[in-house]
Amino acid sequence: MSENVVHLHKHTDPTTTDTAPTVLTVVPDVPPARPVPLWVRSGRAVKTAVTHERTRATVRAVARHGLYTFNGGRIVARRTWDGRTGSRYERMIRAAEAAGNLEAAEEWEERLQRFRAARHHRRMDLLHSPVDAAKGVAVGAGMSIGVLVALGIVMAISTENVGHVITPLSATIDFLAALIRIVQIVWGPAVTIGPFLALLALWSVGRKQQAAPAWALPANVRSGEGEPITPSIVVKALRDLGVPALARAIKEMGDAGASMLGPITIAGCGVEVDVTLPSGVATNEVQNKRRKLAENLTRHEHEVFITIPTAARTVRLWIADSGALDEPIGPSPLVTDETITADYKKGKAPWGRNLRGDAAELSVYQRHLLITGRSNQGKTAALRSLALWLSLDRTVQFWIADLKGVGDWSMYEGIAQVLIEGPSDEHVVQATEMVEDAVEEMNRRIEVRRTDPAATFPPLIVLVDEAQVAFMCPVKGEDGRPYGGAKATSRYFMAVRKIHNQGRAVDVLMWQGTQDPTDQNLPKLVREGAHTRASLVLGTETQSRMALGDKAVDDGAAPHLLRQGLDKGTLVVASDGIEMPAGQSSITVRTHFIDDEPAAEIAERAKALRDGVTTLRVVDQAEERDALADVATVIGDAPRLRTNEVLKRLHALAPKVYGDQWTNDRLKSLLEEHGEEPKKSHGVMVVHRDHVLRALAHRDTDGSASAAE
Repeated sequence: MSENVVHLHKHTDPTTTDTAPTVLTVVPDVPPARPVPLWVRSGRAVKTAVTHERTRATVRAVARHGLYTFNGGRIVARRTWDGRTGSRYERMIRAAEAAGNLEAAEEWEERLQRFRAARHHRRMDLLHSPVDAAKGVAVGAGMSIGVLVALGIVMAISTENVGHVITPLSATIDFLAALIRIVQIVWGPAVTIGPFLALLALWSVGRKQQAAPAWALPANVRSGEGEPITPSIVVKALRDLGVPALARAIKEMGDAGASMLGPITIAGCGVEVDVTLPSGVATNEVQNKRRKLAENLTRHEHEVFITIPTAARTVRLWIADSGALDEPIGPSPLVTDETITADYKKGKAPWGRNLRGDAAELSVYQRHLLITGRSNQGKTAALRSLALWLSLDRTVQFWIADLKGVGDWSMYEGIAQVLIEGPSDEHVVQATEMVEDAVEEMNRRIEVRRTDPAATFPPLIVLVDEAQVAFMCPVKGEDGRPYGGAKATSRYFMAVRKIHNQGRAVDVLMWQGTQDPTDQNLPKLVREGAHTRASLVLGTETQSRMALGDKAVDDGAAPHLLRQGLDKGTLVVASDGIEMPAGQSSITVRTHFIDDEPAAEIAERAKALRDGVTTLRVVDQAEERDALADVATVIGDAPRLRTNEVLKRLHALAPKVYGDQWTNDRLKSLLEEHGEEPKKSHGVMVVHRDHVLRALAHRDTDGSASAAE
């Protein structure tokens, strides 16, 4: 342990002759810093230089331009070799064979034979060409000299000067001598500059072909964000997909895989191209690599859609412009056009826009409807927008059960004949009885149709939102049959099945919206009975198959690949009521969102078209109970109770009314509303019995006075 060093020194004030007292300074004995070795400093400098952005950019630029020149030479050499040999034809033959196109292979083989025959003919001509060339030069030279001499004779006769006979010949000799001198002067610089021009030409070829590794390319090229889709990019993306048979076939194709691609056409906010896969490659091998294919195309996964058209061994790629799917599609025509009307039989609902940007319109005529998806992804909004359009047809009747009960369908009071709102078991009972009543109405219409085949009926839409609540309800009726469940004893399940089986014939249609489909909350027989099946984002492929069916998913429908929260309102639809490209069994639709306020305005327009509808409204029973009287009841004879105990007793008294929504704050607000509030007793909030009774007395007195007035 080092010791401190003590220094004694005197401090002298230069303005006086006095000497200041001696100052004692204690300085720690700090060892001198060890010098950093030279190799360490050199290493740090090298590391700093290598990691510096400017240095990396310089290294990339040097490597890039050097490789442009080198690979440009390879490209030129290959082009020259292709032009002089039959290798191009051989590649095309291999490509046709890899694609299974034997006719094209035979055609290219015939072209190769003709090329070889023409080349042999040229080579045979070379055996006679030296003699023919010598004869040609001799004859040409003789004729030229003869022409020049004849011209000189003409000039001599004209000028009467015999010396002009050789004038044209001497002028030609002088001209040739001048050309030789020019060549002698230019030859030296040309020999010096020529190699540099050749290298520049090779560099230009390599630069146009981007013939350098990705790490050496500029930053904007390396990122590739928003890069236009070209045939070479698509083929390269397929080649690097990780499917060995596909990569091998593309490598063997003489045209580098271009023959696989159909025309790249603009389709809305993206492009579309059909890819005919070579023999040995299945379409599902490409479908299962969607994310990798999208990244190879410098796109996000949600910006590439793969579907299966009717052509064999073909996949259809729709590739969005970068970021285009994150842009809004605009308001619904129902909001912007107040003159729009609906026609149940012949019209189509303006639901949204497809990926091409075209209007997506859905026919609901005699089609049962099922919309599924995760919670808070736009299921109710998509279902409600269809109902709002159809409500503008005054002949359509609505029976609605909203088993969420938060007011999403409240604007239908005055439009719907039945409106049930609430999530409780009692509301499920009401909804089940509503569907069973629809079955009875359906049977009545069928009986009328039997006696009068020409009879017509107003369309009846039986709509249940959050239908999973009904399927999961455990309540049983007086006969012991459960209201929910997926068995033949379930009242709701059997009523829906009956409507699915016969309802469309007499225009009684079942519309349902449900969350995350499973066999428990959406039985197979119910979901298979819907003619129009649509799904928002789901969690798994199994759920997608439940929502849309196996065929749609096998053909490319993938709601489980949509983005949670980001693709809100985006539906994958399987229906014959919507126009979709030929050969496809599903289509992706970005639906219009209609908020509560404009939805209420549309509902008012629908009410104005009708003669007036009395809505049988079933709502939460909270309004039927006297909360203040219930508080007095649960307190009983106790002088005071803790607020938590009061809430527990209220829940026990009426669990469907005083549920989780009843908190200390709500209880406090109730008492303050009547001039009282909970007080603290020994640091704990309590409710006094006398205060509650006094509030009841004041309320009754005020009520009696108001009645007397």
